[in-house]
Amino acid sequence: MRKDVSKTIAKFTTEELSLMNKSEMARRLGCDRRTVSRYIDSDKVSKKEKEPVTRRKLMDDYKDIVTDKVDKYGATAMAVYKFIQKKGYRGQYCTVANYVREHKNNQQKKAIIRFETTPGLQAQADWKESVKMVNRRGEEFVINIFLIVLGYSRLKYVKLTVDRTQKTLLMCLIDAFMFFDGVPHEILFDNMSTVVDRARTTFQHVVLDDTFRCFADDAGFNSLLCRAYRAQTKGKVESLAKLAGRLKVYNEEFDTFEELEAIAETFIADVNAEVSQATNEVPSERFMHEKEHLRPMPCLHMLTSYVSFHKDYTVSPESMINYKGRKYSLPIHYIGKTVNVTEADDIISIYYNNDLVTSFNRSDKMFTYKRDHAREILASDALSHLGIPEIDAFIENNLSKMDILLV
Repeated sequence: MRKDVSKTIAKFTTEELSLMNKSEMARRLGCDRRTVSRYIDSDKVSKKEKEPVTRRKLMDDYKDIVTDKVDKYGATAMAVYKFIQKKGYRGQYCTVANYVREHKNNQQKKAIIRFETTPGLQAQADWKESVKMVNRRGEEFVINIFLIVLGYSRLKYVKLTVDRTQKTLLMCLIDAFMFFDGVPHEILFDNMSTVVDRARTTFQHVVLDDTFRCFADDAGFNSLLCRAYRAQTKGKVESLAKLAGRLKVYNEEFDTFEELEAIAETFIADVNAEVSQATNEVPSERFMHEKEHLRPMPCLHMLTSYVSFHKDYTVSPESMINYKGRKYSLPIHYIGKTVNVTEADDIISIYYNNDLVTSFNRSDKMFTYKRDHAREILASDALSHLGIPEIDAFIENNLSKMDILLV
């Protein structure tokens, strides 16, 4: 008889035993899964034999109704109390309130038991919305904080964004997968509009947005959604509050959004190096065990295809397009024509009639030229009286010293 197995299992309630991950428990106790299953079954029988016989209560006939209204529609205890009164309930409000509170606690306990079980199984993702920050010049920045937390290790990844569009969410997830160097088997989301198809979703049946569903399939994770009005596990909410609080002390301590991003990277590294209150271990150290259970990274090009940005631009007389406040060159025979621009993973690609014309790494310079484009532009107009060697010399001696990137 394995007394250590018996004693460990005896500590859990009947409800907790029904939620137990037997394989995980077997690994921790160094025994076969069937051994754990046998002891759990015997313990359930033992607990059942000890349970006293109870009289039928007033709430018994209405529990299903109350549970349904609370789970599906987020109804309050007072609302369901008034509702079941009209159906014949003669008990007190406090009885209903106590039942609703106990039910919610049990539901949260189920989520927590599952969330803290298996390495690599689950992550949770959420936003802290519209956080206001002020830089040294008094300019206000309204940012959003994206956070994803691995369930077993509590390792966190955070990204600051200026919007919460679907493409931004997908880019945040891609960056997180690269940070983790792998993909959790499932990710729990709130019912955000970038994940859920609101038009086809009902309280009884949640439908994923088509684009998000395809992205999840290609990335290799299952999407889990919190029911409407259902509280999520406490740790994630506290993590978001902690991150927002740490960021606020940097008001008037930065100039640009990029500086704010660097600050966020520093404090998330600090958080991952601190002892987690949930596990009493350091997340970055605990992650060393979890990372081997993550799914391998899928093809990055396949994922970034979901976040490529597409827009039409007219090529100016100077043979350039203005893209996000920066100008990029094209061959002169495209002047006056309409081209398409896509951006993925900081690579800007320019197309004409679906044919690739040229591509650039995203630049912070005001002007970015391909050398052969610059040569062609100068030879067609300003330096048409010079030969190619003289034009090349002009490019090296003059353009390279200006706010111009030559590639």
